[in-house]
Amino acid sequence: MSRSRREPSRPPARRRGIGLGLVLSVAVLSGCVPEPTPVPTAEPDPSPTVTASETSAPPVDALIPDGSAEDNLPFFSSIVGQVWASDARESGRAYVDALVAAGFDKAAMQVTEDLSTVGNRAESLQFSVRWGQQCLVGQVGPATGEPFATVTDVVGDGACLLGQTRPIDW
Repeated sequence: MSRSRREPSRPPARRRGIGLGLVLSVAVLSGCVPEPTPVPTAEPDPSPTVTASETSAPPVDALIPDGSAEDNLPFFSSIVGQVWASDARESGRAYVDALVAAGFDKAAMQVTEDLSTVGNRAESLQFSVRWGQQCLVGQVGPATGEPFATVTDVVGDGACLLGQTRPIDW
């Protein structure tokens, strides 16, 4: 008589509990895996078509004297980008001069120093144009990475930039 060896069977409820625990563990752990970052597969079209909704956007090639600071931010940003792409990218005066040439009011501008107090190149340059009760503010430099432009409210004494700025006396 041969005895067959049988493994003890588990009750069905216990097997379901183990299975459910395994499913929940996988679900919880899968939430810990970071989502993959999509990678573009093709170069963007260099000449995108303009749709009807985009035609109402402010132009980036002209100052809008009667517009708001927000209306003029795209144009301000484009001027900042042009100077940033030039050899004069580390000169606060170059940003001021380019903005003046584009029609912005020099008397409404502020700019920080190009050099630190010990004569090193500034890690960041800031410049601004007061526009009513708001300011168009740009920031560039090695510490900034890409040029940055934004609209902020006027601060304290009606200035756009806090701290010491240099006189725009040229």
